[in-house]
Amino acid sequence: METALKPALTILLAQPRGFCAGVERAIEIVEKSLQKFGAPVYVRHEIVHNKHVLDDLRAKGAVFVKELDEVPEGAPVIFSAHGVPKRVPAEAARRNMIFVDATCPLVSKVHREAELHHRNNCHIILIGHAGHPEVIGTMGQLPEGAVTLVETSADVAALSFGASEKLSYVTQTTLSVDDTAEIVATLQARYPDIAPPKKEDICYATTNRQMAIKDIAPRADAVIVVGSRNSSNSNRLVEVARAYGAKHAVLADRAEDIDWDALGDIRVLGLTAGASAPEVLVQGVIEAARAHYDVTVETTVVAEENVQFKIPRVLVT
Repeated sequence: METALKPALTILLAQPRGFCAGVERAIEIVEKSLQKFGAPVYVRHEIVHNKHVLDDLRAKGAVFVKELDEVPEGAPVIFSAHGVPKRVPAEAARRNMIFVDATCPLVSKVHREAELHHRNNCHIILIGHAGHPEVIGTMGQLPEGAVTLVETSADVAALSFGASEKLSYVTQTTLSVDDTAEIVATLQARYPDIAPPKKEDICYATTNRQMAIKDIAPRADAVIVVGSRNSSNSNRLVEVARAYGAKHAVLADRAEDIDWDALGDIRVLGLTAGASAPEVLVQGVIEAARAHYDVTVETTVVAEENVQFKIPRVLVT
């Protein structure tokens, strides 16, 4: 009787969604480090950008710090999945610290590309968001002044490189595919000889999750993206949902953060999660929706993912 009184709601559940291989690897590195070295294990910056994941790892004995000088002598330290400037492992080695690098291999690929272009005497244009840990890490692979950051096509228009300057570009891995394509087109129009990456820098997980939300958003009255505020790929999913027709698109860390009344009179809800958000939070949103609606869940699949990354040899028992 109670169910019959509830309005009907169809949830279009995006697939793929949630954890990517790089995030799974980073979390596994922290957990295996705790097993190998015992608690506490220190992590420089957030291992991934998700509050639920961080709270879970803290409960197991991980301690998150901003810089290496906060790590006690002799304690193990892990570098986050977003990558770090070269000065960080150099400092850890100088201090004889035990350190494990959890940088996502796809971020490391961007680092190697930037270094290769630099060795070929190119100035690097980095498309990314100022202040993001991944951008700081990528710029920190090369000498100061070797990389110029652009965030928009307007930034490209303001560049002052001459026609004879050798240029190349790389990108942050978690950007909007559409926005980045626009910036790249502007770069190539202005500098036709600019060297591109050998392979797309925006990672497969970011691309797939955006593809899924592009499929869902035009059919949804509202879209909920499960993810934390400082998660770049989660914020991009909200932007993509709005751009592709969702009347409402919101980012929520967890079900308790959702204001269902603010979504209005919805009949179809799109639901996805950023690459650092665990599936338990997605299921929590579905259960919360059942308190307000008579829910039917339809999974919408746009791609299958089977990528796996190996953990560092030091942690393999």
